[in-house]
Amino acid sequence: MADDDLLPVVSFGSLMSEGITLSRRGQHDKALGCFNDALKLRAGDKHCLITRSKCFLRLGDTENSLKDAEASLQIDNTFYEGLYQKAETLYAMGDFEFALVFYHRGRRLRPDLHKFQLGIHKAEEAIINCIGSKECDFLPTMSLDNASKKDNQKQQNKPKDQKDQKQTKKQSPKTEQQLLGQLYADKAYLEKLLKDEDLMQSSTRQGAKVMDLVLDGISYLNQRRDFWQQQKPIYAREYERRVLRQGRARDKKQKPADIARTIAKEMEDIELMLARGSAEQSCRKAERLLKKIQAWSEDEVPNKYELIGNLHSCIGNAQLAMGQMEAALHSHQMDLECAREHALPDATSRALDNIGHVYARIGKFQQAINTWEEKIPLAQSSLEKAWLFHEIGRCYLELDNAEVAQDYGEQSLQSADEEGDVEWQLHATVLVAQAQVKLKDYQSAILNFERALEKARLVPSETAQNGIIA
Repeated sequence: MADDDLLPVVSFGSLMSEGITLSRRGQHDKALGCFNDALKLRAGDKHCLITRSKCFLRLGDTENSLKDAEASLQIDNTFYEGLYQKAETLYAMGDFEFALVFYHRGRRLRPDLHKFQLGIHKAEEAIINCIGSKECDFLPTMSLDNASKKDNQKQQNKPKDQKDQKQTKKQSPKTEQQLLGQLYADKAYLEKLLKDEDLMQSSTRQGAKVMDLVLDGISYLNQRRDFWQQQKPIYAREYERRVLRQGRARDKKQKPADIARTIAKEMEDIELMLARGSAEQSCRKAERLLKKIQAWSEDEVPNKYELIGNLHSCIGNAQLAMGQMEAALHSHQMDLECAREHALPDATSRALDNIGHVYARIGKFQQAINTWEEKIPLAQSSLEKAWLFHEIGRCYLELDNAEVAQDYGEQSLQSADEEGDVEWQLHATVLVAQAQVKLKDYQSAILNFERALEKARLVPSETAQNGIIA
């Protein structure tokens, strides 16, 4: 459409909307770019800081994640999302005691949110598992590759003789077998290969020395051993033996905190797979986890139905990434049904948002309109209403219903005025003007394009200015 060329506008609201959608699909790198651009337009927005903090955390950048969480709390020290994100980041950094403090602060502010109680449980369990450990440096949610990088950085700061001494230090075979499990046999095999001098002097076809490859393998397994030693030291397992003596059959029934920790790790893996472009693997893993959670009781998983809905959403996002539009629509509809059945307003809003996007993407604009209009009462801010009204108006414009498109454009403009958001004022004003062009109300259209041009100069947006002038 020729009219579409009039509005190549990049606004704070549109960047936030796009970033959140990308993040829900697991495309955290792309989402991060959107949030960076959004913060250039509106520096210090606490909601944008938190969404960017989540992206940093998913990408393993805990330092920047913590900075954004703390920045949001400097703006509003009662911002419960900021407290939760800071606690999550501290937990990921291995600072379990400080994480526990912020989980407790968040629960005092919002006792209705189960995620703070869940955070308290997992932080307490992590502290118990680290009893007697001088230092808990490894991240519970960090990949072994990141753990290896962190360990290598520490090693570079130590004297060479100290590094060599650490490398030669060995655990007892029994302890190593407990920590490494099935990988213990692999380590024993690699150590046996080191004794073959001829083999160690040889090289692969690519020119890599066999000795270097074997030593790298042993080093990796040592780091894995140390990782699990930190997370669950052998001497800290006395706690579990006491629990067993008190009559809790841990092998027969997992504790809710253990189940929650397992679920959290698997959910992270699902999102990371999608972020790395492995949509099919992400989808399969989410489907397997969904079956597990459906089999557990609410006593074992208190937020069972929230997780079921979230997994339907993850599956839908993966299917959308694979181009399976009908399957994605079905999955998001399952998310919606679950949210309605169990009265979960946030999940309902998420599902309606995703369903509307799928409909719009496949060109079913009336269905997108119906879905997004149902979401209107769930909008929690004027800014959210501004972009929601705008999206509905754009769909009406696609259907050549310019009169209703104009009405929604005016509602979007009113919400943007309430928020004081210049970018969305610009976006909505152009929508109104485009609708007026279709209605042949050229005088009003010219006035609104002139107003939009003034807004574009305030943003500033040279591209938008050129489009409006054209």
